[in-house]
Amino acid sequence: MDYIVTIIVTFFAGMGAGLGTGFAGMSAAAVITPMLITFLNIEPYTAVGIALASDVLASAVSAFTYKKNKNLDIKNGLLMMSMVLLFTVVGSYVSSIVPAQTMGGLSTFMTLILGIKFIAKPVMTTKQEMESVSRKRKITGSVVCGIFIGFICGFVGAGGGMMMLLILTSVLGYELKTAVGTSVFIMTFTALTGAISHFSLGDSPDITVMALCIIFTFVWARIAARFANKAKPQTLNRVVGVVLVVLGMVILGFEYFIK
Repeated sequence: MDYIVTIIVTFFAGMGAGLGTGFAGMSAAAVITPMLITFLNIEPYTAVGIALASDVLASAVSAFTYKKNKNLDIKNGLLMMSMVLLFTVVGSYVSSIVPAQTMGGLSTFMTLILGIKFIAKPVMTTKQEMESVSRKRKITGSVVCGIFIGFICGFVGAGGGMMMLLILTSVLGYELKTAVGTSVFIMTFTALTGAISHFSLGDSPDITVMALCIIFTFVWARIAARFANKAKPQTLNRVVGVVLVVLGMVILGFEYFIK
């Protein structure tokens, strides 16, 4: 019976995380972590590690799919990623001095609000408009935004994928598919770094739970990424919006009602 419950929980956790990753570049940790803690009674630190491990392959396969469809900006992605990784460490250090646990829930509300934003005001920037932005502005924006995202992620502990999507589309003027592709590319490496540090500092995870989460997240992320790259911009905006709103409501339910 326990094994069946484990399969059911990890399936839906992986499905939610995979859809969020493939469609919107959302971190798997936002979905998998609360579900593992709530339904399988897994210790929070270990649950985050499992979620980050699941995020690695899911983000990687999504990034590969977006790259294959020419919807990935690797040059600026690498620059932003280096800033995100560096200032995540800085943010974590500051957080250890000035506790910020109460701010963690902001990423959940951000998911919900961003979903509504994509439905009400879709991102219709074209690739031609995106490419007309000067190289200097892209470099400067990638550095500044990477510093901001990294620091907030380290300080608060969540929300990196959502902040990247918001900043890439609203601040740097990215077309939606390229924004998601670049976001999952960066998340591949940030999740890998996070997973390694979690497992090196904490206890070994339940191998069965971790394997199931990785498989289910990978499968659904691949499905979502393939659909997203074929969808029309208007359709993709609506799908991304609906996915984020639903996931945001589910996570809020875990945080404030089920617990």
